[in-house]
Amino acid sequence: MKWIIGATLFWLGLASTFADTDSPVGRWKTFDDKTGRPKSIVQITEQNGELSGKVSQVLESLQGPHPLCRPCEGERKDQPVEGMTILWGAKKDGASWSDGQILDPENGKIYRVTLTPLDGGRKLEVHGYVGVSVIGRSQTWQREE
Repeated sequence: MKWIIGATLFWLGLASTFADTDSPVGRWKTFDDKTGRPKSIVQITEQNGELSGKVSQVLESLQGPHPLCRPCEGERKDQPVEGMTILWGAKKDGASWSDGQILDPENGKIYRVTLTPLDGGRKLEVHGYVGVSVIGRSQTWQREE
């Protein structure tokens, strides 16, 4: 009987591990669109069914080691990019998370966003757009181990 309980707990734990890899929750390395070089680390969390993403580290910036969001408006204007929430409001929608928003600190613009885990949760397609989703730009982020 103990063996059956142990095996059941093992498989439940294993199943939850695989399920978690299909979630955007975790640390992600972002890349520069032009150079392809690592740009930042974004920590995505989930609270009350909504995702939020914060820049935990800037790896490379034209402004230097501690860039400010100069083109941003409102409370983000001239604030450090490190520690800034750049993703918010995305909710689970099938295999993706949608209806959220994402800020591009380089131009200060806010876009609608859809997040889709790829490659068993090791990659994350981040699609930002204005209006309809077919018009927009996608990036692929890599999960930090």
